[in-house]
Amino acid sequence: PSCWYPCFPTDLVTPVKSFLNILDNLSIRCPVKECDEEILHGKYGQHLSGHKEMKEGELYSYINKGGRPRQHLLSLTRRAQKHRLRELKRQVKAFAEKEEGGDIKAVCMTLFLLALRAKNEHKQADELEAIMQGRGSGLHPAVCLAIRINTFLSCSQYHKMYRTVKAVTGRQIFQPLHALRTAEKALLPGYHPFEWKPPLKNVSTNTEVGIIDGLSGLP
Repeated sequence: PSCWYPCFPTDLVTPVKSFLNILDNLSIRCPVKECDEEILHGKYGQHLSGHKEMKEGELYSYINKGGRPRQHLLSLTRRAQKHRLRELKRQVKAFAEKEEGGDIKAVCMTLFLLALRAKNEHKQADELEAIMQGRGSGLHPAVCLAIRINTFLSCSQYHKMYRTVKAVTGRQIFQPLHALRTAEKALLPGYHPFEWKPPLKNVSTNTEVGIIDGLSGLP
């Protein structure tokens, strides 16, 4: 530390991300003669690697541009986030109206999906894609069909249960009716193992349902 107080590496704590973002966005001036380039603190090390003539005594200097340091987007209030993203929102709206028939939600969801894929967050991306395509993150259509037949539910009763569960839990655990009808046409006889996520009270976590020639039953 600049105060020269003796300490060990275990005494040091990594600063919070919001502080590091502010620090990395500070403008500094390169100390190398005949360069004087203004760069961001976060990119200083990368810039410096190109200067082989750098001496140890030479230190960069901060450029004081005045005003408050720029806060990280996620640390702002929702109102401040909207204010900062106002220009981007206008551009997205213009693009959506021109290319996607005004579907701003689809454009924003796709941008988020691309960002997740770029960061290798494939599990989250797959769940988001399933929600976007109306498949939800719940049970497989074949499993839902087997449950409907096992419990002697009619299509209208199943649809009522589907809407109730979605309204109460906020999650699309069961598949919509049209997905069941598609599964019913394409499904081969067999057993379809599944588990409830999240687990339901007083219900076994692991269950096995079977469909035999379009009907269900135990072996």
